[in-house]
Amino acid sequence: MKGHLSTQLLWLLLFLQDTMGADELRLVNGSSPCAGRVEVKHQDQWGTVCDDYWDMAAAGVVCKQLGCGVALSAHYYAYFGEGSGQIWLDNTVCHGTESAVWACKHNSWGDHDCSHREDAGVTCSGHLEPRLIGGNTACSGRVEIRHGDTWTTICDSHLDLQAASVICNELDCGTVVSTPGGAHFSEGYGSIWPEKIHCMGNESHLVYCPRALHPNETCSHSSDASIVCSGCPGGRLVNGTECSGRVEIRHGDTWGSLCDSHWDLQNANVLCHQLNCGYAESIHGGAHFGGGSGPVWSDTFHCEGTESCLWDCSRRALGNPACSPRDTARVICSGRSESLRLLNGESRCDGRVEISLRDVWGRVLDDQWDMDDASVVCRELRCGVAEKVYNPPKSERGTGPVGLRKVQCAGNETRLTLCDISPPETAQAGIAEDVGVVCSGSRRIRLVNGAGRCAGRVEIYYNGSWGTVCDDSWDLSDSNVICKQLGCGHAINATVSAHYGQGSGQIWLDDVNCSGNESDLWACPSKGWGQHNCRHKEDAGILCSEFTDLRLVSDSDCAGRLEVFYNGTWGSVCSNQMTGVTPTIVCKQLHCGDGGQIARDFAYGEGSGPTWLDHVACSEQHRSLWQCPSGQWKQQSCDNRAEETHISCSGIKEKPSQILFAECPNSTSCTDQEKLRVVGGEDRCSGRVEVWYRGSWGTVCDDSWDMADANVVCKQLGCGSAVSAPGEAAFSEGTGPILVEKVNCRGTESSLWDCPAKPWGDNNCGHKEDAAVNCSGMTETTDSLTRTAQANLSLLHVHFHPAPPRRPPIDSGRVTVPVVICIILGTLLCLVLIILGAQVRSARAQHRGSRRSLDPFSEAVYEEIDYNLMRKKQMFGRSVSFSDDSVAKLQYYTGDSEGENDPASEQEGAFPGGSQLDYSNVEEPASSDIPQTPDGQEVPALPGGAPWDGYDDAREVSNSEDDPASGPSTQEVTGAHGDSDRNRDYQTGWSLHSLRSEGISGAERDALSPPPHDLGYDDVDDDGTSGT
Repeated sequence: MKGHLSTQLLWLLLFLQDTMGADELRLVNGSSPCAGRVEVKHQDQWGTVCDDYWDMAAAGVVCKQLGCGVALSAHYYAYFGEGSGQIWLDNTVCHGTESAVWACKHNSWGDHDCSHREDAGVTCSGHLEPRLIGGNTACSGRVEIRHGDTWTTICDSHLDLQAASVICNELDCGTVVSTPGGAHFSEGYGSIWPEKIHCMGNESHLVYCPRALHPNETCSHSSDASIVCSGCPGGRLVNGTECSGRVEIRHGDTWGSLCDSHWDLQNANVLCHQLNCGYAESIHGGAHFGGGSGPVWSDTFHCEGTESCLWDCSRRALGNPACSPRDTARVICSGRSESLRLLNGESRCDGRVEISLRDVWGRVLDDQWDMDDASVVCRELRCGVAEKVYNPPKSERGTGPVGLRKVQCAGNETRLTLCDISPPETAQAGIAEDVGVVCSGSRRIRLVNGAGRCAGRVEIYYNGSWGTVCDDSWDLSDSNVICKQLGCGHAINATVSAHYGQGSGQIWLDDVNCSGNESDLWACPSKGWGQHNCRHKEDAGILCSEFTDLRLVSDSDCAGRLEVFYNGTWGSVCSNQMTGVTPTIVCKQLHCGDGGQIARDFAYGEGSGPTWLDHVACSEQHRSLWQCPSGQWKQQSCDNRAEETHISCSGIKEKPSQILFAECPNSTSCTDQEKLRVVGGEDRCSGRVEVWYRGSWGTVCDDSWDMADANVVCKQLGCGSAVSAPGEAAFSEGTGPILVEKVNCRGTESSLWDCPAKPWGDNNCGHKEDAAVNCSGMTETTDSLTRTAQANLSLLHVHFHPAPPRRPPIDSGRVTVPVVICIILGTLLCLVLIILGAQVRSARAQHRGSRRSLDPFSEAVYEEIDYNLMRKKQMFGRSVSFSDDSVAKLQYYTGDSEGENDPASEQEGAFPGGSQLDYSNVEEPASSDIPQTPDGQEVPALPGGAPWDGYDDAREVSNSEDDPASGPSTQEVTGAHGDSDRNRDYQTGWSLHSLRSEGISGAERDALSPPPHDLGYDDVDDDGTSGT
């Protein structure tokens, strides 16, 4: 009996040891305590669970066991990253009613055939989820807590500052600013949370804070608690003062120092503003702030300076090198006593002036604001020197209290309050103009219309407006300065001829000539601000080495070998230690659905370029692959091609919209084409004309609107030529502003923006005068017919001298069927007349031949030739484009590798919705582009060295005495402009007499030579005299 009891006791002890050693469960590496990799503690050692047979029933048991609500998803393939150590459970099969995951059926503890690449994970609905409702921002409002499926309010006496701090932190809303009570953001409804929350303040989530019931306390919705958070997550200064110290940022629940790589004053200014500490005075020094003992995050921020929070800036961690604790970022801010600021500008150094008096921000009003006053403001803000003063337009004026109404500065004061000022209550009430300042510290540079911040058209912010740079003498030395200035590495390509689309507005710099050592582009020699001889078709651009892009290489857009573009080359990504969430992030980034997985069969082939990256460690908090930490950029990161990453996404990429030009964002990155549209018509080539300007679409007034204007619009939209130019709101009245009036195009402009007009926004029209167009919509067909007709005319030797085109009267209606019939009949009639004219011409030539044979003397042949550039190009049946800056085309960046995903459908210079782009220079004209005569001979060069130099030139022609069989050799006789009514800019005549005789065979010369006794005066009246 005793032995029997000992055996039972032994089994009981073994059972207790087995169960008590496995009584802990946690979720790791997720975005909250209720999501992550499943880990259990057995025999005092944490281990993972294999995903064999892992399903929603098992995930539900885990969520219920942790008090995290219900299961939302069960994850496989180390979705939350690979664990380490033991794999405790495998082949776990649950019914859903078990009280613990180890109570489900599974193999023996530690018995498995898995690797950590198969670690299981779950996402639960959560428990004690807070939110803020009814506030002015997403980070302020009435506190509500969800328990299960029910949202409840909480009494203001049950929520202290520490609990509010935890809620702000959990919601990624920065630090707590205040906790107003008494239903500050209106009263809620429904249940009220019954417990008082006791937090220490350092908890990452509200669920970790202790709670206690207070049954004797009563609360109503009139006492609902509220919170106001700063709204900026994950940034702080440590080991210094409130507004100075070492910079730390938070990833998930972990704070760490920030590496000082690419840390600059613009980034520091945003952080100081985020912490309500003014602006950055210094980012150097401060060794006493220490190096910290936690991790050092390698993130690099690229702020424009106008962001509210550091995390709103562009950020990248992918490929960044590791950083030592000695190389961490630091900043000294100006402090919370800041008394002056500039609003609504492009940086902290330009905008409307506001001053803080008695802790209240107020406007500065002055009718005589000048450069002396502005100099003091720029000096006080440490923004350089004053460049411009202005009174903001009505839409940008302030609405708050008035701080100062009149300021008179000598210009040498250190603070605005030291000037001769008048308090608002004693100054004249009539002064009501807000004042603005542009300081030199506001100068900025950016690249637009590329697929990222490190490629695009160069634009500079100067004197309060953005403008472009002309491509005259543009080269890699100039581009290197910009890449370095933007933290984008070095220049790969210096593009010309508006490769990234034409800009608008000012052209700020021309003939830039950098040595490459300058810190800013405007420090390089140039013609000076605003001095140029260019148009926007010469806008310069660049491609920097730090430009990155992403793609999947295969026959499908949403499955294939993962490749990234870096340093001008596509390369593969290695899969070692890659987390399971990485494919999902890639698929979302490529708009290929909300899920994805690593393909194990390597069905998409081996890459041929570099293997750029390895050890990519994404987590759920990352929004793009660029934010994921990884190994450093290297040409060969994989040991072999079998380590390359292959991904299959759950979705299919949506086809791009068939609309030619999508509506622009409120950005200057739109091209002129994207800032023009027609609406209200039957198709995209007819309707009311609208343009995008200063953040909104507006219409064009029909004053002086005619066919020349309409032609420019149709050509810019790719819709052929204009059929009519209706006015008087023919396609209904528009809404919004009327932006343009009295447009006066010649018809040859490439963009409506190149046409003369009244200043934009200055008009006296109503929407009943909205202009419209009807376009032919057949650009290619029209061009082809034009080329064919011109070739035929030249062969027939028909001289056709139309009068200069007049602007036709405005057609206020649509084209009707009778009008179309008339046009067709008129065209046929013209063709008949041309043919008859050719026959008459031939008869005259024969008649002259009979006379010319009797004349032993040579006479001059006078011919009027119009060398209009564009029309001459068209006479040869094709359009030839020459550019002094043409360079050989270099394939620096294409959206697809050779033979894959043909990018031919993408328009160069147009970048809708992040589509893959082609970074290359302009092609030189091929030899086939050289103009030729109808018989295939090259056109001889005209005097001046350029193919089209010389206008209306002619030379005297005489018969050759040495070679009578050759007939007269035709030369040109110089004539002055305006000698004949037909000698106008719009003449289009072309004559075979203008060809040089040495380029024509003898038989052809016989055919072309006038017969004897023909005096040859085609266009000059015979005065009755003859040569002797």
